[in-house]
Amino acid sequence: MRIISRSIIRKFCEKHSDAASALERWYSLMKNAEITSFVELRELFSTADRVGKYIVFNIGGNKYRLISHIHFNTKTVYIREIFTHEEYDKNQWKE
Repeated sequence: MRIISRSIIRKFCEKHSDAASALERWYSLMKNAEITSFVELRELFSTADRVGKYIVFNIGGNKYRLISHIHFNTKTVYIREIFTHEEYDKNQWKE
């Protein structure tokens, strides 16, 4: 999968260094995956959920949320944003 953009991960890790290893693991697994559907994605990431047009990943033992938009047909993952659990729960990202 092609992931756009890794810089979002880097910026988030500057503020939340404890998330770095979990986000790097997610990045590595996603980059090397050959996923063609949400069902296949759930086989690799069992906690991934659809929320509207986005797919949300639980990162770091449910401590962080990575919001993405995935085009399975072009094998492209767009990272919209990464939040702490508390920030995500405010639901402001849905606006």
